[in-house]
Amino acid sequence: MPDPRGFLGPARASTPMRPVSERIADWQEVYAELPSDQRKSEVSEQASRCMDCGIPYCHAGLSGCPLGNLIPDWNDLVRRDDWSLAADRLHETNNFPEFTGRLCPAPCETACVLALSSHLSSGSVAIKRIEAAIADTAWEIGSVRPQIPSASSGAEVAIVGSGPAGLAAAQQLTRVGHRVTVFERHDRIGGLLRYGIPDFKIAKHHIDRRLDQMRAEGTEFVTECDVGADLAASELLSIHDAVVLAIGAGRARDVDVPGRELIGVHPAMDYLVPANRECAGDGPSGISAAGKNVVIIGGGDTGADCLGTVHRQGAASIVELDYHEQPPLERDDTSDPWPLWPLVLRSAPADAEGGVREFEVAAQEFVGESHVQAVRVTPVRVSRDASGRRIAEPVGAAFDVPCDLVFLAVGFLGVERSGLLRGFGLEPSSRGVIACGRDWQTSCPGVFVCGDAHRGASLVVWAVAEGRSVACAVDRYLTGASTLPSPVHPGALPLVIRNRN
Repeated sequence: MPDPRGFLGPARASTPMRPVSERIADWQEVYAELPSDQRKSEVSEQASRCMDCGIPYCHAGLSGCPLGNLIPDWNDLVRRDDWSLAADRLHETNNFPEFTGRLCPAPCETACVLALSSHLSSGSVAIKRIEAAIADTAWEIGSVRPQIPSASSGAEVAIVGSGPAGLAAAQQLTRVGHRVTVFERHDRIGGLLRYGIPDFKIAKHHIDRRLDQMRAEGTEFVTECDVGADLAASELLSIHDAVVLAIGAGRARDVDVPGRELIGVHPAMDYLVPANRECAGDGPSGISAAGKNVVIIGGGDTGADCLGTVHRQGAASIVELDYHEQPPLERDDTSDPWPLWPLVLRSAPADAEGGVREFEVAAQEFVGESHVQAVRVTPVRVSRDASGRRIAEPVGAAFDVPCDLVFLAVGFLGVERSGLLRGFGLEPSSRGVIACGRDWQTSCPGVFVCGDAHRGASLVVWAVAEGRSVACAVDRYLTGASTLPSPVHPGALPLVIRNRN
């Protein structure tokens, strides 16, 4: 039982970070590496802030964690220094807590009861920090071991895509005895975790040791196999009893702006993937920000990934452009009540490393002859047209931002790989994703979908939740019943729907 007065003690303390001058000089994680005893002591103190709040909104799927993580349980176990049992509780609901503990924006924390009156409580419980510490400690003490199935079902399942959704589905299905093969078109397993997210946010050894665990459990991996091109979809389905599409939603949104064709204007992922490959030892990237003036268009996670990367490459200057109004620093309890995901200004660690953020501005033209030399921007105010689509209306005089490189981090439109979908007789929906029924099955019998390919670009925690849920559906499809957990259903939405204006 958590301490009902715990939050009256120590103040909230997030994961400490390395000094900016130190971390921008390398590609290691931004978090400070504390000695094990110090880390456990500090995290145990933070866990003691979790109180007996009656209704723990932190693990309510619509407002908090879609995985249904048993957060008060493992907080109290950490408070009592029982790290092994805390790891068991954490892994009951989450296959990869070291991923989510580093990458998830933590809707559990904004749903924490202590976030209701942050000025009185010093803020929510530092759940994300505690989760990562439990996961790291579990590896240190050897409590993370392969869970090898006791018997084989005889069924064979193909997972197309090796991001967090595909890996979660694969691990769950392997553990109940199905023979699972994960197909990945790139040369390494991990999907967006591997090549989309920089090392300073998650070191790739976290992925590698999970893959070692999965191989020991029996999951097989095939790399450099582009299903739909190297292997026909019909052939894949003919040799497997079920197929799960976990191919992500990597089709980047572009901008219809004069000068888009100029050299030096790149989609964000065309920059981040080669940069990650360079960190992996694959040779220098073809795009470097060293000594250059950089403009990043877009204010989300992908833009922050670009920002941290250009810092480490030694950019001369960096400007981030966001056409939205700058959000407030604190929640408006009237229009933005708890436990909704609050509309507040969020800053990534990369924002503390430098650069200028400009809000309520939109690119009108990329200026230059053959190579971009500036972005012409206009102050704007965002509104919605009759159909509900956002439009940015100019409200001031245009001005130029000099630059040598522009990265477009303006979101994603849905799935790629139309050849793969056609092979299964599928077409993307109007949202650019793959539709499914309540059993996660697409219109092609035996073919299921999960993660961003179904939901659209979303959070890593939702990807893992959908991977676990589709595994339950596939197991039921193959055997008639399943004891696997299914934390979310295909139509589940987080409790964050609001008009940003």
